[in-house]
Amino acid sequence: MKINDVILRTVTKIVVFIILTFGVELFLSGHHNPGGGFIGGLVLSSAFVLLYLVHDIETVQKGVPWDYKKIAALGVLLAVGTGVGSVLFGAEFLTQTASHFNLPVFGNTELSTVLLFEAGVALTVVGVVVTIILSISEDV
Repeated sequence: MKINDVILRTVTKIVVFIILTFGVELFLSGHHNPGGGFIGGLVLSSAFVLLYLVHDIETVQKGVPWDYKKIAALGVLLAVGTGVGSVLFGAEFLTQTASHFNLPVFGNTELSTVLLFEAGVALTVVGVVVTIILSISEDV
């Protein structure tokens, strides 16, 4: 039996956009402020979980055809790769480096290898959380 929930589906489109935007903001502000890859990944995964709750799994898989196990594996590879990269350059494991760049739109911006590590953490969290939720939903 399919329930006509037009209001829920319409509001979800707006709310998912807001959640994704907030998740990206938390991710990017994590270097100098509270936030980072873990909490940003949790917020981003909550947007995907909301989509799976409102729509059926097949509909969301058509729009977002990602294998979340591969996303989690890519995140772990990226996070560990930043640590190994520092060893390859003669520094200790997970040593960070930062430099300032003059970017066209953003101006003088500091970029750090912590951003790559946090991206790996965020991808791992999104992949693991959504995989757990989907595996729980298969049992019901």
